[in-house]
Amino acid sequence: MMKTHNRPLSPHLQIYKPQLTSVMSICHRATGIALVAGTLLLVWWIIAAAAGPEVFYANQKFLTSWLGILILFGFTCTLMYHLCNGIRHLIWDAGYGFKLDNVYKSGWITLSTAVLLTAITWILVMI
Repeated sequence: MMKTHNRPLSPHLQIYKPQLTSVMSICHRATGIALVAGTLLLVWWIIAAAAGPEVFYANQKFLTSWLGILILFGFTCTLMYHLCNGIRHLIWDAGYGFKLDNVYKSGWITLSTAVLLTAITWILVMI
């Protein structure tokens, strides 16, 4: 029988406090999942357009309601965040930006760029 040692438990979320890098990593995964749902919404819209004017009108009525606009806004936010964070990861894959101060700078740049792109998109949609 093997001897058991008093080894520390692996650190987990109750031990570590959330940091920008860990929160952004979790959000990147979550936005990837949310984008799948948004893509299904896009497929639903295309199928409605092919199904005829009555079905498309009902679809458009939902998408232009306050709930539909909220869903589309959320989809835009997740798309822009996932895009910007994906570009950040591509830069890391090229071997750049691993100094701790660069990691945090690129994190804040990613967040602010995602917010800016979302705002620009919705401004252009509303014009």
